[in-house]
Amino acid sequence: MRILFRGLVLALAAALISACQGTDKSAQRDSVHEDLSIATFAGGCFWCVEADFEKVPGVDAVTSGYTGGHTRAPTYAQVSSGSTGHREAVQVRYDPKLISYETLLQAYWRMVDPTDAGGQFADRGQQYTTAIWYHTQAQREAAEQSKSRLGASGRYKKPLVTPILPATQFYEAEDKHQDYYKHHAASYKFYRYLSGRDDYLERIWGPDLRMDFGEISTERKSP
Repeated sequence: MRILFRGLVLALAAALISACQGTDKSAQRDSVHEDLSIATFAGGCFWCVEADFEKVPGVDAVTSGYTGGHTRAPTYAQVSSGSTGHREAVQVRYDPKLISYETLLQAYWRMVDPTDAGGQFADRGQQYTTAIWYHTQAQREAAEQSKSRLGASGRYKKPLVTPILPATQFYEAEDKHQDYYKHHAASYKFYRYLSGRDDYLERIWGPDLRMDFGEISTERKSP
């Protein structure tokens, strides 16, 4: 069902929108920025998570990909089948002088259902479950504290099941999946609407869903 659903959206994208011949993502990835940090998250459909993180001030670039599994250089079809152990994920490159890792975590919780151990919204299977991968011990501690605070907040009736894991090899997804929400806007909006993601987030977070980044302090040193 998941493959058919996403396949329908991909087919609509081909029919409704001319595919872009390459993107600017490869040029962004090839450039080296020693003052930037990396964070890695899974939240179901990477089209949606990538789109949400790219709207966060202080984020330099977001790359969709696969991580956490046992298959080397997996394809989209392989990961979607659930046979690789990988999750769809995003790697976020951000400037810690402009936004803290803690703030990225606050934004992340507002993108996902951290109580769902079977997938995310319309996308079912381990390959679409949530996860946070830490790149430093400081990120691990920040993620654990953030998850603990959210779990104790009373916002959810069920326990949070999002695992916090050491970062492993991250494989970039195929070019057609990068910036999908920009290059295939109509099919992306159609898919996102049908997934039920936004209805759920509005119901859970209400007026707290939209963060005011201008009021969030980044004075604390970020991991």
